[in-house]
Amino acid sequence: MTDPDILSSLQNSRVKQVVRLRKRKERDSMRMLLVEGYRELLRAAEQGYKLDDLYVCPEWFLGSNEDDLIIRHEEAGARVHQCSREVFAKMSYRDRPDGLLGLGPYLQTSLAALPVVPNGLYLVAESIEKPGNLGTLLRSADAAGVDGVIVADPQTDLHNPNVVRASVGTLFTVPVAEASTSDTLAWLAANGIRPVATTPDTDTLHYNADLTGGIALVVGAEQYGLSTAWLEGSPLLLRIPMAGKADSLNVAAAATIVLFESVRQRNCMEFHLDLHSANASLYVKQEPK
Repeated sequence: MTDPDILSSLQNSRVKQVVRLRKRKERDSMRMLLVEGYRELLRAAEQGYKLDDLYVCPEWFLGSNEDDLIIRHEEAGARVHQCSREVFAKMSYRDRPDGLLGLGPYLQTSLAALPVVPNGLYLVAESIEKPGNLGTLLRSADAAGVDGVIVADPQTDLHNPNVVRASVGTLFTVPVAEASTSDTLAWLAANGIRPVATTPDTDTLHYNADLTGGIALVVGAEQYGLSTAWLEGSPLLLRIPMAGKADSLNVAAAATIVLFESVRQRNCMEFHLDLHSANASLYVKQEPK
């Protein structure tokens, strides 16, 4: 006999609601975000993101840590619903579900909420069209330790489940804002952050440019590149040298290369400052005995 507390009907209203949220119109209308997967839900929990509902199916679990994560979200206020294998497969947007799918509110994405960090490193992604690219940009931004990501003139939905998936949950670990290009340029100027634009039409190579201090690396859609507003509004243009036949890289790959060059320069600068400080201490005059 089927457990009455387990969602087992494909016609259940909750099941239909989750399926509808695959469409942007429904997500925007309900202001609800789908978060599927153990790693994604773990990072959401670690960052204090509170789910409204958590749908689980032990038959799909891949490991042994799911119960602890479920308890963690439940203690934070999530309503937990156990599902049959068939129902969870219907709600999931993955080829191989892992039995965990959360439903929660949209994130706060205003520029006003973005932290302003002295000498901070930011990433601006203009008009990115593919959710997978946007998610991967967030993942690289997290890995590089950026202080914030701004999605300028967004062409894809930041709350698309595929953005969450491609980011592997780093959508919750990196401060993110959405804004127009004009508002983003104004915010950067007001906070003393220098935009650094990537383009093939410059002689300055990324490793020859000064990427320390407060900067925002600006990348654009692969097909068209950055808009004139960014190319004219950025005091520094740089490019990645290409040794093969390809004339460009995937936008996320290009951003990763330049972000980590900035990290390298910052780490080298800190090392030299520490070395200078250590050397200076050797020359401190000793008091006579």
